[in-house]
Amino acid sequence: MSEELRPIDKLKALVRQRSAERDNLPLEERRRAMDATLEVFGVPEGAEVNETELAGIKTDRIVPAGKTPQGRFLYFHGGGYVLGSPRSHRHMTALLALKTGRELVVPDYRLAPEHVFPAAVEDGLAAYRALLEEGHAPGDIVLGGDSAGGGLTLAVLIKAREEGLPMPAAACLISPWADLKCNSGAYESRAEADPMIDQSGIAEMAALYLGGAAAGDPLASPLFADLTGLPPLFIQVGDAEVLLDDSRVLAERAKAAGVDAMLDVWPEMIHVWHAYYPMLPEGGQALGDIAAYLAKIAGGKRLSA
Repeated sequence: MSEELRPIDKLKALVRQRSAERDNLPLEERRRAMDATLEVFGVPEGAEVNETELAGIKTDRIVPAGKTPQGRFLYFHGGGYVLGSPRSHRHMTALLALKTGRELVVPDYRLAPEHVFPAAVEDGLAAYRALLEEGHAPGDIVLGGDSAGGGLTLAVLIKAREEGLPMPAAACLISPWADLKCNSGAYESRAEADPMIDQSGIAEMAALYLGGAAAGDPLASPLFADLTGLPPLFIQVGDAEVLLDDSRVLAERAKAAGVDAMLDVWPEMIHVWHAYYPMLPEGGQALGDIAAYLAKIAGGKRLSA
């Protein structure tokens, strides 16, 4: 009798199949397919989703129902800057709201190729500025995002620093895409292990987003930015993803710049495994670790080694 596949093995097979089915679809169909994730997983019980606007941008604001939020979490969804929306990530951001006790604020920032770099950065900064203007203290706000949203989080922090805005309490980065040159060693060493991303496909997304801008621009690829003065960073990444080196190098450079950076590498996990928490226990555990990290940050503890 053959052994039953582990949840991570089942997930890898499913993701590989779906990626193959979707990669050649027209862009609008790929966007609809990604949003349809919500219909599969749904929003967890106890989360209240409010569809509203922030800085003129359509935005999800998600709170634990019947409770006063313990701060704000400005979250940027992933999707390579060309896919994704608050809807595609709602099952995950809603669980983050429940686990952290914070209001999750998820803006529907502009996507490429209709709106190329730096449109997403402008929208992200506008959303952060709007939260400050609502009267929320910087220390009560955290930023975060997954994949492209992780890179966007860094870009927004860098731009906010340049414009003299106060830094938030922390930032949580899930499998961040921080280097749009797409040429790190992990693209080769993790090529077989990663069921979701391949080098040519992600390079195409980078080109659509950049729209002719340089891949090394620090607001497009924050890996090459001066990271001095950024808030504490909590970086989670899977060992089986081609973006592994983005996180490794980011953590090294952040620490070298004096940033309190904590790198959390999960064995065998794939890109943004958190999104599959209904079928993968490690997904919920990783989101719980984010909540624990933010609770300690709120308590004033320095967490990196």
